[in-house]
Amino acid sequence: MIKILVIDDEIQIVRLVRDYLEQAGFRVLTASTAENGLQVLRAESPDLVVLDLGLPDSDGWDLTRRIRSDPRLRAVPVIMLTARIAENDRIVGLELGADDYITKPFNPREVVARVRAVLRRTSAGAGNSSRRLSAGELTLDLDARLLRVRDEPMELTPTEFELLALFMENPGHTYTREELLEKTLGYSYEGTGRTLDTHILNLRRKIEADPHKPAFIQTVHRIGYRFRKIAGGKKP
Repeated sequence: MIKILVIDDEIQIVRLVRDYLEQAGFRVLTASTAENGLQVLRAESPDLVVLDLGLPDSDGWDLTRRIRSDPRLRAVPVIMLTARIAENDRIVGLELGADDYITKPFNPREVVARVRAVLRRTSAGAGNSSRRLSAGELTLDLDARLLRVRDEPMELTPTEFELLALFMENPGHTYTREELLEKTLGYSYEGTGRTLDTHILNLRRKIEADPHKPAFIQTVHRIGYRFRKIAGGKKP
């Protein structure tokens, strides 16, 4: 059974999210502090974390930073759940490696939908055994979900991985922002512009020699993005 860890100090929120996730067939673990959340993460290895931004002993940003810096935890998808609605708060969370961001008050069915969408992205490459994509100095192993840049391993969040896989599978194709978010997040997303741009910026920082002069992911003015055709391609 897929395990979801909910880290939030508001009892009513935890009960509501837990009930809906359990009705959807997930096993739900809970924690009310950042430290307890880390303990559960390391002991139980959940498949995804729903994380409140405001915790009594720390904040969700710091905990996300700690998760992404821990080799044992960095691949775990994180959905931030918070009452903060400022666009800058959303961008900071995404820049730290969060995969999605839900603001309170929320519809619990939306939480379930977001969890399912992120999990689909995480497991999307499970059936692509030994299939690899390459472009220039990039090699993306779809089975191992591993990126190598100039033969060095590079960690990606699930969203970054799905974006890069989509780009590398379709070099030269221009995607609108709406298409990219629908194909990688798995649902329609309000206020897509800054959210997608932040994921793209994070990805460029990891794969481009100069993120300000990208050689791989090109901006198509007023439309979206495309991956430049480069020597290399799908490998059996």
